Amino acid sequence: MTSKLLLLCFLFFLSCSHLLLSSSFSFSNSTKICPHGQALALLQFKQSFSIDNSSSRYCNVLGGTPSYPKTEYWKEGSDCCSWDGVSCDLVTGHVIELDLSCSWLSGTIHSNSTLFRFPHLQRLNLAFNNFNGSFVSAGFGRFSSLTHLNLSASLFLGLISPKISYLSNLVSLDLSLNWDVEFRPHGFDSLVQKLTKLQKLHLLGIYISSVFPNSLLNGSSLISLDLSHSGLYGRFPDNDIHLPKLQLLHLWGNYNLDGNFPRFSENNSLIDLDLSSTNFSRELPASIGNLKSLQILGLSNCQVLGSIPASLENLTQITFLSLYGNHFSGKIPNVFNNLRNLISLDLSKNNFSGQIPPSIGNLTNLRMLDFSDNHLEGAIPSSIYGLSSLSYVSLQYNLFNGTIPSWLYTLPSLLELDLSHNKFTGHIGEFQFNSLENIDLSINELHGSIPTSIFELVNLSSLRLFSNNLSGVLETSKFEKLINLNDLDLSNNMLSLTMSSNSNSMLPNIESIDLSNNNISGILSWNMGKDTLSYLNLSYNFISGFEMLPWSSMRFLDLHFNLLQGQLPTPKNSTYFFSVSHNKLSGEISPLICKASSMGVLELSHNNFGGMLPHCLGNFSKDLFVLNLRRNQFHGIIPQTFLKGNSIRTLDFNGNQLEGLVSLIMCRELEVLDLGNNKINDMFPHWLGALPKLQVLVLCSNHFHGHIGVSKIKSPFMSLRIIDLAHNDFEGNLPEMYLRSLKATMNIDEGNMTGRYMGGAYYQGSMVVTIKGLEMEFVKILNTFTIVDLSSNKFQGDIPECIGNLNSLRGLNLSRNYLTGHIPLSFKILKMLESLDLSSNKLSGRIPQELTSLTFLEVLNLSQNHLTSFIPQGSQFQTFENDSYYGNPGLCGFPLSKRCTTDEVLDPSQEIVAEFESGFDWKITLIGYGCGLVSGFSLGCLIFLSGNLNGLCGLLIRTFTR
Repeated sequence: MTSKLLLLCFLFFLSCSHLLLSSSFSFSNSTKICPHGQALALLQFKQSFSIDNSSSRYCNVLGGTPSYPKTEYWKEGSDCCSWDGVSCDLVTGHVIELDLSCSWLSGTIHSNSTLFRFPHLQRLNLAFNNFNGSFVSAGFGRFSSLTHLNLSASLFLGLISPKISYLSNLVSLDLSLNWDVEFRPHGFDSLVQKLTKLQKLHLLGIYISSVFPNSLLNGSSLISLDLSHSGLYGRFPDNDIHLPKLQLLHLWGNYNLDGNFPRFSENNSLIDLDLSSTNFSRELPASIGNLKSLQILGLSNCQVLGSIPASLENLTQITFLSLYGNHFSGKIPNVFNNLRNLISLDLSKNNFSGQIPPSIGNLTNLRMLDFSDNHLEGAIPSSIYGLSSLSYVSLQYNLFNGTIPSWLYTLPSLLELDLSHNKFTGHIGEFQFNSLENIDLSINELHGSIPTSIFELVNLSSLRLFSNNLSGVLETSKFEKLINLNDLDLSNNMLSLTMSSNSNSMLPNIESIDLSNNNISGILSWNMGKDTLSYLNLSYNFISGFEMLPWSSMRFLDLHFNLLQGQLPTPKNSTYFFSVSHNKLSGEISPLICKASSMGVLELSHNNFGGMLPHCLGNFSKDLFVLNLRRNQFHGIIPQTFLKGNSIRTLDFNGNQLEGLVSLIMCRELEVLDLGNNKINDMFPHWLGALPKLQVLVLCSNHFHGHIGVSKIKSPFMSLRIIDLAHNDFEGNLPEMYLRSLKATMNIDEGNMTGRYMGGAYYQGSMVVTIKGLEMEFVKILNTFTIVDLSSNKFQGDIPECIGNLNSLRGLNLSRNYLTGHIPLSFKILKMLESLDLSSNKLSGRIPQELTSLTFLEVLNLSQNHLTSFIPQGSQFQTFENDSYYGNPGLCGFPLSKRCTTDEVLDPSQEIVAEFESGFDWKITLIGYGCGLVSGFSLGCLIFLSGNLNGLCGLLIRTFTR
């Protein structure tokens, strides 16, 4: 992509060169001696600046000329008319032209600068210097004879003086690329109205904040107009543009400028038109065919829709055509027969369909072809042979199928080939030339082995073949010639790997390798890229061990889901992500792991580690934000060395034999704390309520006991949305104060939370649930999940009415306690509730008819209580079966076989009858550690997709029923 952008920039400046040359300053030295006062003023001006070559570092790239310190050659006592950058009048000797562009000047132009002592100056060019802190001040308005003024890319700032509008003789004004300069209100309109002789007006990056002035379209003298990225807004004039001399029009980057595509008369000279990143919409008019001199058309990232008009074939001079990021649709028209000068063609990120038109084969000068992110289909034409100049081919994210055509393997200048995210089949062919730098054929249906020619591509920098059906043995010796390779991704294939004895010196520049989800097995002795490799993913293979971990620059090492055995391999000190979860590692964790002082994620879950945890685990890295030791055999206490200012966000110790709980009050960033399934014997840790970001708290299946009671903290657990205290020995009343404080389960704006998950770029907390004996791991946890599970304790008394305030709650489980009283009427407010379990308590009275308004309710368990009277009918209640009510001898009505007596039957006039589309009668039992709903947060690798959000939430919440 970087190479592609560089090519586009090169083509852009190449096409504009004739405009730049036509308006550039030409200076000739004169034999006339300049006045002493002017020479002195120039020397004083020189002395007010320092020389710094970095001040003109962009001159070569953007200005197209070399930079050097022109004022270094100005010497006192010599004729200033002979000085570099200075030109004088042949008769009077007065300085009339001053070109100090790209002169390495660094300093400030003050309002009393001697620069303003040249009343006869006609041309002034100070572009590409560093005048940081300088203003476009009133002093520039003193040059009454000035015709050309160029202050571009020189770090001016502030408001433009209105005196600039007094320069009535200006023919060329360029203030571009001074990003902190802006016009005063109405200042731009005044300038346009007064400077009627302007032929060139370039204000790229100058903040104008104005509607587009109609008067500009009446300036018949305009040749070049660039108002890009200047804050123009409103509607572009709809009237026809009659500017016969206009050659360049740039308005790109004015995101709030809308309107139709401009209509140009046939009498036009336009060469370069760029309206990219504006809000121009509607269809491209047929009148675009009038632009017969056009060489560059940039219309990317707009709102243009419809099809490409056939009149585009009239643009026979076009070299650069970019329409990406719009809403074009239909087939790509067969209009390229006459566009033989085209060098770059970009139609990506649209809605084009159909096949590639055959006339593409006539573009013999084409270097870049980008049709990516469309709906193109079918096979790539195999009869195209005229594209021998192609350097970049990007067709990814389409629906192409069939085999990759042979001509793509024979392009002598091809640098980048991206055919990823399609449906290509067959084998990968042999490349005939070694010019390629980037190959991406990922996410297709290719099969067979990797062709040997790929290992001959000495310039190859990136090779991405992941998610295909490639097979065979990959021998490390084949990589010997790929000395420039820095990115290798062959994941999600069926490749195996054999090691060569001389792999030590191979891939000297490799930085990233992903071979995950292949058939790699055995003990690896691979040490390629030992000094440069920073990312290595070998997860989901059959690797049993390593001879060593030799990579000194490693940042990301993922070895989870393998067959690793023995002691924990010690990561390098530079490692940021380290995962060996789901292996067979054993033994104790060595304190040497604490030398990895840059660690951010340490994932050791699902192994056979034992012993006590090293004390240093709490403070060995200031960047550590995930520590996951789930399902091992650790014992003792949790490390109490977490220091103030730590970054911990996830602590998961579930499924060990830990006995002691220490204060984690220093973990102010903590979001997930999972201590479930351990042997912790303690009172409820009230201090956790002071952690401002805690969202998930799992203490299930321990030996917590006593009354939870009240907290001294004013508003505890303000961010908590998942709480699981199941299978402990808590007693007394339900903790009403804490339930009132769960603000994160109230009034959730699901529209703003859609698609947001817990975790970061490297790690996302996952949830493990068991449904009908099947354990399922969900990689991502939506931030809208809200769950309260207080089941299997010794709580007693009434259910607090305040639970009804938790109106975003998805699941509530209070089963297996000693609760009495009635089911609160406030439950009718829980409109998002999908699972409700109040079973195995001592509740009495009727089931509130109002619960039929809970239309998301899919799992209900009221069994083993003392409920009486009729069972409400309607809505979701029509889907529940006997299991939801058994053990309540006083209940009657559907679905129970017991009929209601006259006194028990609800008045038919009040009965709610509702249709339902689909009901669930799943009987769910959560097994495993006897924990509540949340039985795990771990580094997930199984991605589960559901048809809709409600269905997914329902699937997770249904696990409450025990």
